[in-house]
Amino acid sequence: MLSQTTGYAVLALGFVAEAQGRPLLVKEISEATGIPRSYLAKIVNQLSRKGLVATQRGIGGGVTLGRPAAKITLYDICSALDDPLLKGGCMLGTAECSDERACPAHSFWSTHRDRQIRFLHENNLADVAAFESRQRKTRLRETRRTKKAAEEAGRVRFKEASQ
Repeated sequence: MLSQTTGYAVLALGFVAEAQGRPLLVKEISEATGIPRSYLAKIVNQLSRKGLVATQRGIGGGVTLGRPAAKITLYDICSALDDPLLKGGCMLGTAECSDERACPAHSFWSTHRDRQIRFLHENNLADVAAFESRQRKTRLRETRRTKKAAEEAGRVRFKEASQ
């Protein structure tokens, strides 16, 4: 499992990717994703130092991707943030995972970890942005349906009360 920091970074960068080059303020990203603003600012700073995002202060400034979304893999983000998954630790937390020091979970964890890393290499921010865009549209439709149903229920109650 990815660290919370990496998960937040993927979510934030997916949102930035959706903006298609338009600079976004950390405040905007924070509000849209629910990531605490100060925590997000630290993540953006780290990602900027690694070249995954570009930041510009002042009017018209904000955060943009450092390269196209399709060229930033989830592995790149994990690597930039030193995610523990990439460190090769033992699943049981006892020491460095290796064939020489194979704990009871070693066979399982080695295979599982290799699959996770392959997944991170094969998926990129364009995939995340497309998914998040679909999710936002679905939530928006549901919100509109709920609002419409509430308005309709209010009209019915008003009619009943006025009769």
